Amino acid sequence: MPVEWESLPTEELLDLRLSELGLTIAGTWLEDCVGRLHEELDMAGLRRFRIHFWLSDEWCSPDGIPGVGVPFYLAHPRLMRLERQMMFEVEGGTRVECMRLLRHEAGHALQHAYNLQRRKLWQRAFGSASEPYPDFYRPNPMSQGFVEHLDGWYAQAHPVEDFAETFAVWLAPRSNWRKQYAHSSALQKLEYIDALVADLTDKKPQVRSRARPYSLPQLRHTLRRHYERRQDHYSPGFSDEYDRDLLKIFSDSARYRNNETAAAFLRRNRRQIREQISTFTGEYQFTVDQVLRDIIGRCRELRLRLTKGERQTKLDFAIMLTVHTVHLLHRRDTWHPL
Repeated sequence: MPVEWESLPTEELLDLRLSELGLTIAGTWLEDCVGRLHEELDMAGLRRFRIHFWLSDEWCSPDGIPGVGVPFYLAHPRLMRLERQMMFEVEGGTRVECMRLLRHEAGHALQHAYNLQRRKLWQRAFGSASEPYPDFYRPNPMSQGFVEHLDGWYAQAHPVEDFAETFAVWLAPRSNWRKQYAHSSALQKLEYIDALVADLTDKKPQVRSRARPYSLPQLRHTLRRHYERRQDHYSPGFSDEYDRDLLKIFSDSARYRNNETAAAFLRRNRRQIREQISTFTGEYQFTVDQVLRDIIGRCRELRLRLTKGERQTKLDFAIMLTVHTVHLLHRRDTWHPL
């Protein structure tokens, strides 16, 4: 018997198992997005390539399966609110962002359907798909060799991500990729995909598995456990390296005892700072917020106060936190849709 959970208080909802949600893509706004993606693929000439979709606990296109898992929370407004409450944002929560992610995942599914990674020209363009997936990657924001589609310079993470990102840019309607990347070496990859799709137009996929790994009915853990795992994964830890930089922006000198405390200033601007840093770096808002939480605590311990005007302080702090966040992105495993 289906569980009536839509009106449950958050604490009770969190004790529900994912498998008890009883959700499907059919009948939701996601169905329209999936339909739109199929139309884009058809118009691109990939009419024989049909992706199957299912609800999962995250964005995914598992190896060897020409399909895509979509996060369950996108299938219901109540769960989107819960996602925002627990993680401060809803990845894929707008039609524009959802389509960006679907195009990226379609690139993975296309690779799986035709075993593209085995082609020498594919390997020449993107590298070896068998290369170990890194625990971290060190992107170069100035590189001209990669497209920019998802945040975090994600094309630089791994050859399969490079392909998925490049395919997504190529597929997007009105992307004008020839002009946008005219002076970039990434243009060669886009032109390769243009020729590749022309070659695949009349070919049946080699892999036709309809498997749905990690599908919602298979997930027996509770929403509470789901968010505990995610929050633990995105919690960055705190470093003493911040102290030196904080003392360049704020001060513990009695000279500034009448100024606003750094902790109060950061609490007041916490949401704005979190969103700005997340947008620029591609880091998850939850992670940025955890860093901010620890910095606020450290400012309180050091009894720091503002030394400059609010506008300059915001700018200086944003620069400092951006540098540390990008460093964090480089040195640890950061989740992105795969």
